[in-house]
Amino acid sequence: MLNRASFIELNARKRARLILDDGSFREILGPFDDIESPWLEPQGITPQSDDGMVVAKGTIDGKPSVVVAIEGSFQGGSMGEVSGAKMACAIELAAEDNRQGKETQVVLSLETGGVRLQEANLGLAAIADIHAAIVDARRYVPVIGIITGTVGCFGGMSIAAGLCSKLIVTREARLGLNGPQVIEQEAGIDEYDSRNRPFIWSMTGGEVRAATGFADKFVNDSQDEVCSAVKALIAEGVPASNRSDRYDEYLSKFASYDGQQIDAQTAKQLFK
Repeated sequence: MLNRASFIELNARKRARLILDDGSFREILGPFDDIESPWLEPQGITPQSDDGMVVAKGTIDGKPSVVVAIEGSFQGGSMGEVSGAKMACAIELAAEDNRQGKETQVVLSLETGGVRLQEANLGLAAIADIHAAIVDARRYVPVIGIITGTVGCFGGMSIAAGLCSKLIVTREARLGLNGPQVIEQEAGIDEYDSRNRPFIWSMTGGEVRAATGFADKFVNDSQDEVCSAVKALIAEGVPASNRSDRYDEYLSKFASYDGQQIDAQTAKQLFK
């Protein structure tokens, strides 16, 4: 019987454990290693001993794998020097394993608002390292991204999602370069009302992202469905091309648009 227990309600550590085969979970640089950000406490912010980033090794369907999961409840899943380095290095080591002939799968659970403002340039540099690591690793194995909720995936980490070989989303997921509050602040409430939840999800929610080709698997908030989607996309192997390779196609679509306020239906027609 299908287990429809919520994936979204799991914390990052439980998500990583669930994705890996039973009994294979082994955490790298976990809470007891006490690797935390040195920049938060001086600013009056209580740090977390894993800096909100869970890195685990194990197997998926018996294949060596690394799962990196961001804890969205810590500082909005924001990326700092330590958390970003943990993700980037995990992906880099997986790529190196693949180069040495040890096929290692890569799965990323993305629950993040992007760069941690308290760490500014350090966080931005870490995100750039993550981007480079994904592009390197996806030459050998499909890098699978997962966005489910409740934080969504924004800022520089939305680019990381776009660089993934394949992306899994739920209806509750959101994906965008800028978050609703940022757009409202810069463009005004008439342009983008961050409190209008139906409008926000119609533009950046998982359903429209899947319908417009920016995500590959649209699943329910179900532990079994998410895990099954991960395994199915891994089984498909490295795609012949990645979304980021098709930039000319996307640029031509943008060039054909008249620049009026876009809505969900227009976006679906533009990118179908």
